[in-house]
Amino acid sequence: MLDGVSLDQLRTFIAAVDEGSFSAAARKLNRVQSAVSGWVSSLEAQIGVVLFDRTGRFPKLTPEGVLLLADARNIVSGVDMLKARAKQMAAGHEAELAVVVDVFFPTAVIAVAAKAFASRFPLIPLRIFVEGLGAGYQPVLDERCSLGILATLPLTFPSLSNERLGEIPLVMVAAPEHPLASFVDRIPRRELAKHVQLVLTDRSALMAGRDYGVLSPSTWRLADLSTKYAFLKDSLGWGSMPLHMIEQDIAAGTLVMLDVDDMPRTGFMLTMSAVHLASAPPGIAGRWLVDYLKAGSLS
Repeated sequence: MLDGVSLDQLRTFIAAVDEGSFSAAARKLNRVQSAVSGWVSSLEAQIGVVLFDRTGRFPKLTPEGVLLLADARNIVSGVDMLKARAKQMAAGHEAELAVVVDVFFPTAVIAVAAKAFASRFPLIPLRIFVEGLGAGYQPVLDERCSLGILATLPLTFPSLSNERLGEIPLVMVAAPEHPLASFVDRIPRRELAKHVQLVLTDRSALMAGRDYGVLSPSTWRLADLSTKYAFLKDSLGWGSMPLHMIEQDIAAGTLVMLDVDDMPRTGFMLTMSAVHLASAPPGIAGRWLVDYLKAGSLS
């Protein structure tokens, strides 16, 4: 009966293949050779397939044995993974970690952190979502994500707790052929209002009726940062961008920083925080990720 196949039989089968003989497999498994031969023979009897050709000095896999070996490895590997994951969860590790990351947060920093996470927690799936503004907070509020790496908003979320991770500069930019780029002196704010501002729109309802960083009555609302970046380079308007995304453009002259009156020349510093429900603090893996990002640099 196939239902009677045991893990011991499958492990013995795999050991016999890997070690090259029943006697070598017996030494590896700390059993007598007759026990190994018996386990393999009983497995063959139960599945109705001959796994080894025993006519030579050493047992050799039959064509059927070659095919079933891969299945046996998958079954044993799957059970081992199940046991390892169950052990981790019993110790307080998350079954998975779902994180929403602000669109302004440096992708390179998240990539390095994700690589370190995979090395530290190989059995915990890491799910990353990228959103901006209120759409970044919504998955945390809805409990679809247990952790957010998000920019501070001019809103209050009483149910959330946050830990400061660092700051990133936001700078005003335009294409070199844009009228604002031709100013030699600092640009008066009234000049900004004469031109289209490219604005990242909120894909949630949390910011409904609120404008964040809007300085011109004429705006184009864009749903993603990559489109905003492309429109800026095509001189379709001016707008703010995280400095780490456009440093190469500024160096190459394909975008120009706008020196606006009453604004810091180095840009506005946007605070990034680790955000989670106050009633559901991060588990072991989530806590590790927060601490890793806190110890890193956003520069």
